[in-house]
Amino acid sequence: MSLLPTLFISHGAPDLLLHASPARDFLQQLGGQLEKPQAILVISAHWTAQHLSVSAAPQPKTIHDFSGFPAPLYELTYPAPGAPELAIALQERLAQFGLPCQVVTDRGLDHGAWVPLMAIYPAADIPVIQLSIQPHLDPQYHWRLGAALRTLRSAGVLILASGAITHNLQHFRGQDLDAEPPTWVKQFDDWMAESLTAMAIDRLLQYRQVAPYAVENHPTEEHLLPLFVALGAAGDRPQSQQLHTSFTYGILSMAAYAFENQD
Repeated sequence: MSLLPTLFISHGAPDLLLHASPARDFLQQLGGQLEKPQAILVISAHWTAQHLSVSAAPQPKTIHDFSGFPAPLYELTYPAPGAPELAIALQERLAQFGLPCQVVTDRGLDHGAWVPLMAIYPAADIPVIQLSIQPHLDPQYHWRLGAALRTLRSAGVLILASGAITHNLQHFRGQDLDAEPPTWVKQFDDWMAESLTAMAIDRLLQYRQVAPYAVENHPTEEHLLPLFVALGAAGDRPQSQQLHTSFTYGILSMAAYAFENQD
């Protein structure tokens, strides 16, 4: 098996699956473009924890961690199996890097995991585990966390970071699904695309100080932190490919990236 890339996807709103959009079309064809993984490790913006944690549920439940959406969304389930042995092995691996991690046996899949996975791998036949993020720690920490995950790729594990390139829901005013992004969203999205293409790691790690409208797009950091895990997991000399770009509701960039090491 060839090494899978590490992925960062913007998962958008929970109703992604219900409405036709360029982002949904992209995700629905993405699985067919990748070699089928042995397992999937998801780093989702929606599992935040005081202490680093990995899920080891044998059959993770589908968590509907949202409200106010159409009823059909709450009827969807993603019955992928878990991978407890992989979770325990990951805990041991992280300990070797000085990153203590607790195993959680009752954690299901939040919508940052199951919504994109349902689009990418609708058969739900690939084991899935999740790793939490720690929003009280910085991008440098999450980049280092990603570096500790690199060997998973040689074991056929797809590292899927799920968050959002832009994410300020305070500016949602009932915009149409295909609304044009305002300047403050577009300029930050463009800066991220340019910085990722150039693999300007130092600049990216300091995005909050140097990127245009950084705080406006991320009042809190949890939706961008998974990106740094994906970057760190790619290798010492990562290269980037933008897989998709579009916007939903004007304020959410749906950009997606793949990262691989320059061998």
